[in-house]
Amino acid sequence: MLVLRDVLVPVDFESTSVHALAYARDLARMFGARLHVLHVLEDAFALAAGTEGSLSAFPRLEREAEDDARRRLQDLLTDADRKAGAMTAVRLGTSPASSIVAYATEIQADVIVMGTHGRRGTSIGTIGSVAEQVVRSASCPVLTLRRHPSDVALARMSAVEIASPLNDGSASA
Repeated sequence: MLVLRDVLVPVDFESTSVHALAYARDLARMFGARLHVLHVLEDAFALAAGTEGSLSAFPRLEREAEDDARRRLQDLLTDADRKAGAMTAVRLGTSPASSIVAYATEIQADVIVMGTHGRRGTSIGTIGSVAEQVVRSASCPVLTLRRHPSDVALARMSAVEIASPLNDGSASA
């Protein structure tokens, strides 16, 4: 029997992540699980190219960005979410995918629900989408949504892509 205790939904405040939040909210409610809503502040000052500096070197800017993200996360929660014990978190990192996976590990998430634009090929660049990177590195199942949840019925899994890492190296899921 499938048991979900902790459902993580990373949000970047774009429509796809807000839609994923609605789906994750329903999933958490259906299983009696705790909803965790995460926003990763990408540290624009610490570039992958090795540029020195970090948002943390600017404490006031970092604090303002974190406070703004916390307010926006709280605005996304419903009264029912708060009553059910939903949690919000803001993390600062150079890689949203790594930060999402690290937080999922920290809270021992049973599933990550996230929105994706569903782009393929060169339109997502050479690095790949955040969702793809999370799918490849998370130790828990990752459910990605490409459409608004009103178009997706829980009973119709054809509307979503489900990916679960195979930790034992076998080909069966």
